[in-house]
Amino acid sequence: MEETTTTKPTLEDIEALKKSIKRLNSKSGQQKMDLHDLAEGLPINYKTLLEMAQKTYDIYFELDQLKKQLKSWEEL
Repeated sequence: MEETTTTKPTLEDIEALKKSIKRLNSKSGQQKMDLHDLAEGLPINYKTLLEMAQKTYDIYFELDQLKKQLKSWEEL
């Protein structure tokens, strides 16, 4: 994850962050579908539910952080 800085980011920094957000957004969508599929198949594979839910949470948390960083950069 990128560090938040108080200096104005370059256009390249902003574009790199947007690219990271786009990539992670795609990954989050796939993870959400995987979690949904697992939930539909319960109780089969219930032992993997917590691990998959945590992975899904982690991806969405990181995505939220990157979006907040982009917003703060665009406001500079």
